[in-house]
Amino acid sequence: MGKGKRPATYEDIEALPPGWVGEIIDDELWALPRPPTWNLWVMSVLGARLGRTFGVGQGGPGGWWILIEPELHFGRQVLVPDLAGWRQERAPALLEREVPFFDLAPDWVCEVLSPSTEALDREHKLRLYHQQGVSHAWLVDPRARTLEVYRRGTRGWRFARYGGEDVVRAEPFDVEPLELGRLWAPGSMPAPGP
Repeated sequence: MGKGKRPATYEDIEALPPGWVGEIIDDELWALPRPPTWNLWVMSVLGARLGRTFGVGQGGPGGWWILIEPELHFGRQVLVPDLAGWRQERAPALLEREVPFFDLAPDWVCEVLSPSTEALDREHKLRLYHQQGVSHAWLVDPRARTLEVYRRGTRGWRFARYGGEDVVRAEPFDVEPLELGRLWAPGSMPAPGP
């Protein structure tokens, strides 16, 4: 933050034009447009798959609260991951409060990368998720058709990378296979390599 500049507040988020998502990270306002269609597809497919299997336990173990774009408040930080999940045993009353945000760190977050958000997701948000005790983070890149699975370690993240049409068992949902090919929008082409 520049010298003499005031820290961003929640009022700055509320003043954003319709269709924009605001987050406050290190006292700075980050305003981003709504996600592109490929990202919405990934969010929808993952939300439905994980929500059905791990949220309501239909055809799977259940035991999770899986939410799309929850607003997280960590002190002065305000983050909006694309998806997040809390283990119900850790947060049995999570949905009983009638407030539009959560101040309990999730057990899992997922960010769907786009050119406008990748640096923010990788550099700032992953650091904050680790600091807040989030145990697992996923970064999904629909253009490169990759899934990066991060597991919290004492000194940082440990991660594995999968891609294309792989069928994976990705922590913390590794009791059920995940077909990555279903995440990529029909007819979408992978991004060209370097």
